[in-house]
Amino acid sequence: MGAAVTPSAVRVRGVRYAYPDGHVALGGIDLDVAPGERVALLGPNGAGKTTLMLHLNGVLTAAAGTVEIGGIPVSRNTLREIRRRVGLVFQDPDDQLFMPTLAQDVAFGPANFGVQGAELEARVARALAEVSMTELAARSPAHMSGGQRRRAALATVLACEPDVLVLDEPSANLDPVARRELAETLSPLRATMLIVTHDLPYAAQLCDRAVVMDGGVVVADGPVHEVLNDAELLAAHRLELPWGFVVPSPRP
Repeated sequence: MGAAVTPSAVRVRGVRYAYPDGHVALGGIDLDVAPGERVALLGPNGAGKTTLMLHLNGVLTAAAGTVEIGGIPVSRNTLREIRRRVGLVFQDPDDQLFMPTLAQDVAFGPANFGVQGAELEARVARALAEVSMTELAARSPAHMSGGQRRRAALATVLACEPDVLVLDEPSANLDPVARRELAETLSPLRATMLIVTHDLPYAAQLCDRAVVMDGGVVVADGPVHEVLNDAELLAAHRLELPWGFVVPSPRP
């Protein structure tokens, strides 16, 4: 007997999706992400990146094609398990922070999945420690800085211990210090990670692979340093590195 084949963390095949106004957001997407891989999902506004992201835990349902997470098809019958496995961190922390204190916000998700008592307390403590916000557990997120709120929203997802972490424009509107602090928080995490971003230096810093989308299809897929060093590709899809930024060589 051969060795068991480990399923992809994310497997997308032929996914198509059109919004009610007829706009085709996804025109047939194929994508495989291996367990533990970090992938930057790049592309201009309207490329379909966020639409694809919302298919990964069943917020949106494909008109055609299939999505699997760890070998489990995303369907109406599997949504609870899929949403335990796939954590979405939205661009706007207000979408995820709504309780009186940070600790209550962080506890909300795992409690909803049935975690209780000492295990729930441990989950909250671990998630707050991972984002370096233990001392802010009793504070209202409404009284936090933008960078703190972004890390707080991440903690609410980490407490659910997802296999796949999907972040939508995590560095948007952050000052340089908050941007660095968030990167330092994300770097040691062990979950499979997809980062939807326009921030190409952030992609280079955090990811080993880059997938470029435009017009609802994948137009490039390769090592992040190769994709970001292809000036012609970037220009063709309205992507641009900051002036003077040099894409680093691959990490050993």
